[in-house]
Amino acid sequence: MAIAMIFTVILAQLLRVQGLDASTVSAQAFSERAQRTTIPALRGQIVDAGGTTLARSVERRNVTADPFAASEYKVRDKQTGKRTKVGLKGAAQAIAPIVGADATELLSALQQTADKKRRFMYLVKDISPDQWNRINDLRIPGIFSERVVKREYPQGTAAAPLVGWVSADGTPGGGIEAVQQKVLNGKPGVHIYERAPDGTVIATASNSDTPAVDGRPVQLTIDNDLQWTAQNLIAAATTKAKAASGEAVVLDLKGNVLAAASYPSFDNNQIAAAKGSLLARPFTEVYEPGSTGKVITMAAALQEGKVSATSPFSVPYSFTRNGEKFADSHTHPTETMTTAGILAKSSNTGTIMVGEKMSPQTMVSYMKKFGLGASTGVRMPGESAGFVKPAQSWVGRDRYVPLFGQGVSSNTMQLAGVFQTIANGGVREPIKLIKGVGDGSGNFAPPQDDRVAVQAVTPQVATQVTRMLNAVATEDGTAPKAAVPGYNVAGKTGTAQRYSGSQQDGVTASFIGFAPSEAPRYIVAVAVHKPQAGTYGGELAAPVFSQLMQAALRLGHVPPSSAKPQLYDLVYDPKKGKQ
Repeated sequence: MAIAMIFTVILAQLLRVQGLDASTVSAQAFSERAQRTTIPALRGQIVDAGGTTLARSVERRNVTADPFAASEYKVRDKQTGKRTKVGLKGAAQAIAPIVGADATELLSALQQTADKKRRFMYLVKDISPDQWNRINDLRIPGIFSERVVKREYPQGTAAAPLVGWVSADGTPGGGIEAVQQKVLNGKPGVHIYERAPDGTVIATASNSDTPAVDGRPVQLTIDNDLQWTAQNLIAAATTKAKAASGEAVVLDLKGNVLAAASYPSFDNNQIAAAKGSLLARPFTEVYEPGSTGKVITMAAALQEGKVSATSPFSVPYSFTRNGEKFADSHTHPTETMTTAGILAKSSNTGTIMVGEKMSPQTMVSYMKKFGLGASTGVRMPGESAGFVKPAQSWVGRDRYVPLFGQGVSSNTMQLAGVFQTIANGGVREPIKLIKGVGDGSGNFAPPQDDRVAVQAVTPQVATQVTRMLNAVATEDGTAPKAAVPGYNVAGKTGTAQRYSGSQQDGVTASFIGFAPSEAPRYIVAVAVHKPQAGTYGGELAAPVFSQLMQAALRLGHVPPSSAKPQLYDLVYDPKKGKQ
């Protein structure tokens, strides 16, 4: 009895050990057969306001080869059914026409890898899924594929700095690709399968998949047609002026960015070949605004009740303040200009006479109300907030130069926002570039945004400034070339010196305005940096403004102005007095 019990225990132990050993061996065998590959997630699309694709991810395939396994490739004769070994040469000849490659080159690559005793190589990269399916149907041993994702940018240079790019390893390199990385980026999956010793996939084995989760799409406020037009216009103007760079921006009344063009640009499909700055210049290129900044001084003076639009000033060509000489850009005799005339003629001395009626503290507060010295909140990579000197630093020459747009710095998007504020009844809306984010059900939901609108000046003051700006694009103003046939335009030229350290380094020529001025729809800002052929905003930037504004009004189906604007007197008429 005792012996029987002992035998039973021993038998049970042997069975348990055999079971454990079998389990261990089975697991070890599976581990040797199992192959683990990553399933890339498709990155979310970027589209314009109308759904036009600006960036998309497409599935591609890289073909890999195990030359030792592929050398056993056999083909079946359709008539006899006999299988004949054709090896690496046959494999190369079968694959070459599918991928548009030279069979001799493919065979050479396979043989070189085999000679090095290596069992892995990339045979062909970046083919379509359809091409891979045709190769897979050949049933060549040791020929596999990797599923990869390729980012494509159908609009190329037209929107590259704004949209950004993604590097080969999936890292976003700029623009919206970087700003919206958390939304656009998906989560890769995993595919586990079994492979036989000869390199073929074991079709009857169990596979394990953890599916990839694709990224969500992002919709921009951009109008692709307008973006394309802006890009071509600023490229042509910058090239003609032999300038270093340029920007063109279009906003609507609520601060939505409809176009933001940079030149030079680049092709984000060929990022390795890109040269120079890859940033979105309307957000990153800072410069002294020059005379476009005079709009803030005039609006502040009107809001503070220091002047009216027709207040008279005896404006000389030049004068001295704090021991510093200030002068206008063009010589002229002393004239009795109105406040409106000072702005229309872009007089530096006249603007100082208006602006010195306010304290530095007051002027700094208005500059900030109009959005200078602070980021737009779009979070574009490389964006600069610009700079507004604190009031206590407004001493000596610096007491006066900010009044006519020097001694402060800003970018083109901020300056477009200044004119959007005037066009919008004195309310500065946050600059917006994202219209919606994919909600997972095929729809776009507005992004969360805690930024708020700012009432910089009253609607009455905004109306007065608009009426003053109407004179700029006339024959009596500084930019008749900014006129838009059939529409009333309110705008301002800018020509500001640029500095590298303490040395002058060219100028920035600009024009910013809106139309129709009686019922504004669009704001257009154009800046040309360091031109060598031409100098002034009225000659270099104003024509681009006119053409781009015409395009915006046409695309927006905006009816022409029904009547010409009522302009303020530019020269003081004592018979009329202050109006």
